[in-house]
Amino acid sequence: MKWKLVILLILPMFGLLAQNALQINGYNEAQFVYRTAPDSLNTYFSNSFGFNLRYQDFRFGMVLNSALPKYSNEQTELMQEIDPARLSVKWEELYAGFNRDLFSLHVGTTEETFGNGIVFRSFEDIEFDEDHRLQSALMRYDGKLKLKTLYGAINSPINLSRYDLAYGADAEYPVLSGVRLGASAMAFRDLTPLNSYSHRDVFAGRMKLSLGSLEAFSEYAAGKEYRLGNLPSGNIQALYANAEYLFGDLIVGASYKNYEGFDYRLNDIPLANYHGETLSDALGSGQDEEGWQARASYHLAESIYLIADYAEAWDSSKDKQMNDLFFSAEYSGESNTYLASWSHIEKVDDAARTWQKEYYPALGADIRNIGMPLYLQAEFKTVEKQHGATTSSHYEPLLQADFRIRKLGVSLGLQSWWADFDTILQSKYNPNIELKYPVFEHSDLILFAGKEQGGKVCRNGMCRFVAPFEGLRAEFTTRF
Repeated sequence: MKWKLVILLILPMFGLLAQNALQINGYNEAQFVYRTAPDSLNTYFSNSFGFNLRYQDFRFGMVLNSALPKYSNEQTELMQEIDPARLSVKWEELYAGFNRDLFSLHVGTTEETFGNGIVFRSFEDIEFDEDHRLQSALMRYDGKLKLKTLYGAINSPINLSRYDLAYGADAEYPVLSGVRLGASAMAFRDLTPLNSYSHRDVFAGRMKLSLGSLEAFSEYAAGKEYRLGNLPSGNIQALYANAEYLFGDLIVGASYKNYEGFDYRLNDIPLANYHGETLSDALGSGQDEEGWQARASYHLAESIYLIADYAEAWDSSKDKQMNDLFFSAEYSGESNTYLASWSHIEKVDDAARTWQKEYYPALGADIRNIGMPLYLQAEFKTVEKQHGATTSSHYEPLLQADFRIRKLGVSLGLQSWWADFDTILQSKYNPNIELKYPVFEHSDLILFAGKEQGGKVCRNGMCRFVAPFEGLRAEFTTRF
């Protein structure tokens, strides 16, 4: 079935090659890594080659990815033996499209968002190495009425040889000057361990408001999950609202969220906090949470920019709660820029008897009056945790310097982990250096050597614990 799709997509390409106005662009990214780690993958290689053909109203593209083998970032996935499933060479992205006037058709690998992503988003998360893109047929009309319809499939996480389905439509229309209304309807069919499909139907409405100094957005979605095997059917819902108002040099904003049952891989819900933190490090966002965010930014005397941002969130039982705080002050002179900030994140889970807090000041400087651009950053993170009657704390200082010597870009980093100040000399230190050089006009060589500390990274409503790295990375990227 997959090779039939490849042949179907390749056939139009040969017709295009005979045309004089054919446009071709693409890239190749190769990576070689030597890593010192207590498992079998000390050396591995990956390569990604992609190209796009375009002629008049038609376009066609392919991406070939190879991983020999593919290494995981997960802290818990070190392997004693090479997993054959990690060895792969395959066309992971195939698409063809047609555009004429206000109408377009796209078939194949699809990245798309309905509304604000609450109801539906098909995307690739490069940092966490997760691909949530559908193989689909997408039709779009971009007139005064914006209309999209989609039918697609994605590999089931239960059985990679089987597929989950997603299909629906989205529309948006300007009803008044500065006011747009939109609506979405999506259906999801997910493979269950019983080899049947569960059903998830979602309907949503949204409003975009742009009136003078006021910008606002709100979206409400409601749906139902059913045919869940032995589990009872359930209702799901999501509400997100955001508004900003401009008072001269002062901008104030606020957000509100309320999610129930929206922790699905084809959703991308707004987290309504500055650092993109989840309610709990152990859970994805959207299942059961409510919260608000308030923020303000102010230009003082044209050269000083101030930001304040505070958010809180909790679940329905109030067992899980979190708050997120950020302050910053930036000064921009004629040639130099200086930044000072404070971040604070606190989470508590009464049911699990856990509590944690992270806070860190940071200083930055962008200096351009010394003959070469130089960026400096310093951060001092403190982490405190409690589990039951056990408490612990440590420090994670970070220093970073980025500068350029002619065409060569240099980045120097040093991160450490201290149990307390008495152990500074005996603590772990992670120095690293990264060099970037344009070998040719459209080709860059990047070399990294040293250590990366790893740890918690939060993106797209999920927190992961990334494994530490020690070794060498070489990347070569070319574009044509």
